Amino acid sequence: MAPILLVATILTAVITIVLSSVGLGRWAGYFFPHWWARLFCLLTLVKVTVKGRENVDSHTSYVFVANHQGAYDIFSIYGYLNHQFRWMMKKSLEKIPLVGYSCKVSGHIMVDNSSPSATRLTMEKAERQLQGGMSLVVFPEGARTWDGKMRPFKRGAYMLAVEFGLPVVPITIDGAFDVMPRFKRVPMWGHITLTIHKPIVAVDGKHDLQSLMKDSFDAIHSSLPADRQ
Repeated sequence: MAPILLVATILTAVITIVLSSVGLGRWAGYFFPHWWARLFCLLTLVKVTVKGRENVDSHTSYVFVANHQGAYDIFSIYGYLNHQFRWMMKKSLEKIPLVGYSCKVSGHIMVDNSSPSATRLTMEKAERQLQGGMSLVVFPEGARTWDGKMRPFKRGAYMLAVEFGLPVVPITIDGAFDVMPRFKRVPMWGHITLTIHKPIVAVDGKHDLQSLMKDSFDAIHSSLPADRQ
């Protein structure tokens, strides 16, 4: 399994970089990672079930917010959400060899809060990206859980939804902690369920930040089993 996945990761990154350099990054930045993520799940015997796909429209831009149980959160969303999107990620992740650069050139939102001007440039790039059905996926907890239970949400994850009045779609990830929590290096076979909740729509183009954070947290929390709440 490992050699196949290593080769697939390198090929996915290289192809994405090459196609992004000729202006095809918007398509390549999702299409190839989408199948790469499915390959990860297939070869590690991880089944992913999606509920609530009818709650979103492929032509609408959203901010998806999800709980963060483990490494397979990324593979399950990339492989099975079936909606064109980009990740919001720390700028430091650009330093990951090959993969970090492929993320940068294909349009993922690298968050730079080093100065007010850097933050503004991040917002301007995001505004250009979030059009024509392109969406964003964020983990508002900021890091993977240590015990499988949800951590408090951070305000910064919602800044683009508030800034642009985009609908926010909560996603509950259940099962990824059992497959590969942050303190393990080898995955276990298992079953992950993604529950896509109904969008939280801005009223008159505006969100109330506190209500948005609470409502999205409650929605995600509601679909978790008792031992993960």
